[in-house]
Amino acid sequence: MIDFIKSLFRVNLARRLKPLADIEPAGPEESDYQWCSLGVDPQFTVRRNRFAAGWYMVELKISHCKSGADACLYVDTGRDFNEEERFSLPLRAGKIAKRLVYFPRPVRAIRFDPMEAAGPFSIEHFHFVRLAPWFARDRLAQRLCNMHAQYRHLDKAQVVVRVKEQAKELGLNWLDLALERYDDTFARRKQGRDYREWIYEVEQRRTSVLSTGGSGRPQISILLPTFNTDIAMLRACIDSVLAQTYPHWQLCIADDASRNSQLREFLVECAARDSRIQVVFRQQNGHIAAASNSALEMATGDFVALLDHDDTLAPHALERVVAALQNNPDAALLYSDEDKIDEAGERFDPHFKPAWNPDLLLSQNYICHLTVLKADVVKKVGGFREGTEGSQDHDLLLRCLPYLNADNVVHIPEVLYHWRAISGSTAQAGANKGYAMKAGLRAVADYLQRESLPARVEPGSAPNTYCVRWDLPELTPLVSLLVPTRDGYDILKPCVDAILARTEYPNFELLILDNQSRCERTLAYLREVSADPRVSVHRWDYPFNYSAINNFGARLAKGEILGLINNDIEPINGDWLREMVSQACRPEIGCVGAKLYYPNDTIQHGGVILGIGGVAGHAHKYFHRHDYGYFSRLHLVQNLSAVTGACLLLRKSVFEEVGGLDEENLAVSFNDVDLCLKVREAGYRNLWTPNAELYHHESVSRGADDTMAKRRRAQREAEYMRKRWGNQLDTDPAYNPNLTLVHEDFSLA
Repeated sequence: MIDFIKSLFRVNLARRLKPLADIEPAGPEESDYQWCSLGVDPQFTVRRNRFAAGWYMVELKISHCKSGADACLYVDTGRDFNEEERFSLPLRAGKIAKRLVYFPRPVRAIRFDPMEAAGPFSIEHFHFVRLAPWFARDRLAQRLCNMHAQYRHLDKAQVVVRVKEQAKELGLNWLDLALERYDDTFARRKQGRDYREWIYEVEQRRTSVLSTGGSGRPQISILLPTFNTDIAMLRACIDSVLAQTYPHWQLCIADDASRNSQLREFLVECAARDSRIQVVFRQQNGHIAAASNSALEMATGDFVALLDHDDTLAPHALERVVAALQNNPDAALLYSDEDKIDEAGERFDPHFKPAWNPDLLLSQNYICHLTVLKADVVKKVGGFREGTEGSQDHDLLLRCLPYLNADNVVHIPEVLYHWRAISGSTAQAGANKGYAMKAGLRAVADYLQRESLPARVEPGSAPNTYCVRWDLPELTPLVSLLVPTRDGYDILKPCVDAILARTEYPNFELLILDNQSRCERTLAYLREVSADPRVSVHRWDYPFNYSAINNFGARLAKGEILGLINNDIEPINGDWLREMVSQACRPEIGCVGAKLYYPNDTIQHGGVILGIGGVAGHAHKYFHRHDYGYFSRLHLVQNLSAVTGACLLLRKSVFEEVGGLDEENLAVSFNDVDLCLKVREAGYRNLWTPNAELYHHESVSRGADDTMAKRRRAQREAEYMRKRWGNQLDTDPAYNPNLTLVHEDFSLA
């Protein structure tokens, strides 16, 4: 009866679609659902499309769509099709996307734009569901408190009160404002346009309130090596230093025996113009590391900043550095976000970076620009090392690593550096400078050797990235893989059989934790598979509690390393377990997560990002298997705050140290995130590796949270996480505050 009251009727719109522009049928004539887009603006009209005023839920599932695509719905309520009556629906590969729509007047016509790309697609589900107003408003308030930055941490009743207060202040109808805020949560915007808007709306407002008051006013020496530089670009570079709002700087220019006499004259003029500019002319060309050392010899500042000869600084760059130093007086390394400038002067491709991430630094020089280092640390390690040209900055950072830690490395989450992207530059295309890749491999290899670390480095699968492979201990540790299950023969058997057949790592036991299975087929399989000496079956005869079941399994486990494994996991590469074990054996590492795919080869888990959707979400969800991801992060070993418990390894001693999984407060959801945060709190670094690849048929065994009782339980667990971890869920150091907490695609906030 409740479902009838909240849902008044349902219409299948997929049967009513008629191509309007750039669409033709792609399947058999009798198929209504297979189509091909011929351009970037395909359009349908909807036949028999008159709908009464009121609330509706739109449900849409499109297969073979490009990851990150949006579908759009336009309605005509008497004013023709217009942008004010346009409803965006971000597509989710393999999932039904849903959103509310409200029609204040009867609908006369509907236009449906399924995607913004050419190619084949099929519409598997497209329904309009008429909703009762009370239910629609409840869903709207729930989404605002889950997904909108202004209303997170409020309950539904508080959201309604807050929206009404804001509407009164703005002179608006509260429902109009609520719908506008609701629409914001679906706005996956185009990166280029979105970044220009971000610069105008966020960056300019932020920079207008900067202050570096206080007693600490250190001098910053900017190291600027030059060689045959285009004078116009060098002028822009030096002008950006002269324009700094913070005045206590020294510009140390070392020209590396340029052949251009006009360049020499220009540099002499610059030095004469401002006493803070000092220039040295090298007699022989020694390349960028030697030139940088010549600049370093002139430096008298407390800190040194690195600047390339054709790049520019934001006017407030040094001011922000000094402000960060005032808040972090022990800082030895500071770095900022950055973007690129094209030949027309247009800013693009912002890199919003994570905080200190040592394993990511071994995978790529994610720190890059702007880099500011304590001068005595740079001089202590001998400055720049000749022979690492192309990756000399990365090499310098790696040689400074023994003096760096999470307490003295400061990330400034603002774009303070503009990297010039010109023909042939690394900024324009990472593969342009092959020598940089070779130098980077040498830098990482030498670091591993200097520190006597049991590892080797090889080229990464993305341009200018590296893959560090860690050795296993001489005596390979026993790994206890814990697989909870209840019935589910059709998923359990492929999971267990695949682990037993495909896993090359030799020393593991597999504990199947049977939670009251009754299916005879499943029970027969459990009897059969337990004949394998690697497998044991243990009965857990209590109501389902994921945390309690795994804690039970951990007590039975004989291994030094525990593996939490869902019963719907299937390994892809044979060395998946070797890779995870090699990481979990490192004394500084806590939880280790894997790269998981849906069966359609889209990303299910690329790590966990705190704060998305209120508590946590999966990074790069629904990206294609071979996508690089945000600045290649889908291909890079890195530290993350949390990883999913669907495939998670950690040392048993660490698991016991933090008290295992929370079976009292987190029986089903977020127990893996909570475990990871407890491990991080205990001083370990959690890690995600793309080199362990598995398929995951997500939550097939336990089902979705689709009943009232399950939804209430999920809500209680989410509220507990907010209470337990508070603001830590809003400031994930492996993410960036300028990136979205609504979507899982690293788009701008």
